Parts: sequence; structure tokens; C-alpha cells
Amino acid sequence: MTAPNPPRYAARLNAFKIGAADYWPGKNTVTTADLLSRAATAGLTAADLNYPDHFVQDTPADLSRALAETGMVLNGLAMRYYTDPGYKLGAFTHPDAAVRRAAIDETKRGLDALGEMGGRLMTLWMGQDGFDYSFQMDYAAAWDHTLEAMAEVADHDPDIDIAVEYKPNEPRAFALMPDAATTLLALKDLGRANTGVTLDFAHVLYADEMPAFAAALVARHSRILGVHLNDGYGKWDNGLMVGAVHPIQTIELLVELERAGYDGAIYFDTFPDHSGLDPVAEARTNIAVAERLRAVAAGLVDDAALQAAIAAQDAPAAMRIVHRALAA
Repeated sequence: MTAPNPPRYAARLNAFKIGAADYWPGKNTVTTADLLSRAATAGLTAADLNYPDHFVQDTPADLSRALAETGMVLNGLAMRYYTDPGYKLGAFTHPDAAVRRAAIDETKRGLDALGEMGGRLMTLWMGQDGFDYSFQMDYAAAWDHTLEAMAEVADHDPDIDIAVEYKPNEPRAFALMPDAATTLLALKDLGRANTGVTLDFAHVLYADEMPAFAAALVARHSRILGVHLNDGYGKWDNGLMVGAVHPIQTIELLVELERAGYDGAIYFDTFPDHSGLDPVAEARTNIAVAERLRAVAAGLVDDAALQAAIAAQDAPAAMRIVHRALAA
């Protein structure tokens, strides 16, 4: 059984700060270049950088050089509004128009930095854009403000793709875009060709969705621009290692991604921090498991018996076929 061409693998860069004192003894400041260098030792071949966090001490040119020195490529940037206390009540949905303008302008600066580095993917996770109480938010106004902001962001550089990474909540009790359907409605309203969705496996579970079904919906109505592999128990964003809880659902997602023609990076949005795991060992495990599950998925994409079982909704037959492939 042979896996398809290896994808680019990336991971949560800040996880590589774990054990910094032991890994870099005597070093007072751990730079983004240091994190990239350590991440590369895990076998990761791509990187997502956070804006503005990873650009505070470094220019786009600095970070491009750091990537080149590690042999990694830039997958894209991710905006991090939630780190700024000024966005506590929202970035694109903030009640103060001046704050919304600041968020839009900061996003544009991020897009400019991304373009300078030759990147083509900006991910927006808008967890701060939501509400905590009844009667706290004017829902129609918040929706309009979000779409107005996203339109301006998408039009800033049409050559850059804007991916919305949805999640039911956190830090707000309710996110404005909590699931696939709501996100797709927003993108339909937005009507911009350079937009799409980043699917985060644990977020999808948390939204009480089946990952492969979510991927099928997104591929049908928009574009899958990013994939975050991880795992969890569906109660919150656990960020566990790939396949730790839902290996069958992970395989089904990988099959659906293959059918959809997804050829982007696989980003491990996992949290070794929670258990104090060695981030390098954790990333290597994620790569090994992802490779194994991708190989299984590749063998199932065109499996006629599996397709016949699915067509008949014969779950016992389908499970036998999948488990035989997994055990091979």
C-alpha cells in the first residue's frame, strides 16, 4: 500500500517553546527563527506564522531567510486578534467602528507581509467575534460588519486566499461563525472568489459535525483552503495527536480530501503544552500517524467494494473493509 505524494507538514510553531530552558540553555530570548529551527528537526517541511506575533521582532525578509535556512517553506499566515486585549469585544464585530477599522488595517498589514514573503494563504480564526449573553449583540449588525470587513480584506490582494477557520466558541461563549453551514452562508453572501474554509478536525468535532461530511459540504459550496489535523473528545478543543481518538473518522476525512483534490499542507494544530509533551517527539508522531492513515485512505479512495457498501448504506460491510485496510 503506497501513500500519495507526501504533503507539506506544518505544526503549531509556539509549541516548540516547551522546554526552552533545557533546549537553549542560557538563552534569554527564544526567537521565531529558533522555533523554526527546532520544528525542522521534527521533520516538518512547512510553517504557518502568526501575525502580528511572529513579526514583532522580525521583518518578513528576516523570516523568509530563517525559513530558507531550515529548508522549510511558508504555508501561510494566521491572524491573531485575540492576543490584543483591545479586541476583547471583537475585531470585525466590535461595537466601536474605530476598533473594527484597526482590525481591518492590521489584517491588511498582515496580507502585505504575506505577499512580501511570497505566500498565498491567510487564515482568519475569529473566535473573539461573538457574544456571551442574550441581548449583548445586534446579530444583524455584527453579520454585516463582518462581511464588510471580510470583503475589504479579500479585495486588498485578490491573489491571496482568505480562509475562515470556524469554531463553535472560545474565547467568546458563542462564535459568529461556529460551524460549516454558517461559514458557507457567510462566504456565499461575501461572494469573493479568493475565499474558502480551513477545516480543523477538533473544531469540526466540537461543532458536532462529521469531518468528512463537513469537507464534502465545503468542497461543494466553496473551497477547502486549509486542513488542521488533530483530535479530541468533541467537548472542547483538546488538540490531541492525530488519530488518538477518532482514527476511522480521520481516514474518512482523508478519503474525502483526496476525492476533493486537496493538495495543500497538513497542519498539526495540537497542544503538547497541555501535557508537557516533547514537541519534537509529538510532531514526529503526528507525521508518522498521518502518513499511515493517508496510506490507508489512498487504498480506499477507489475501493469498489467499499463504494458498493456505502451506496447500500451497509455499515457492517463498510466497517469490515476499513478495518481490514487499517490492519494491513
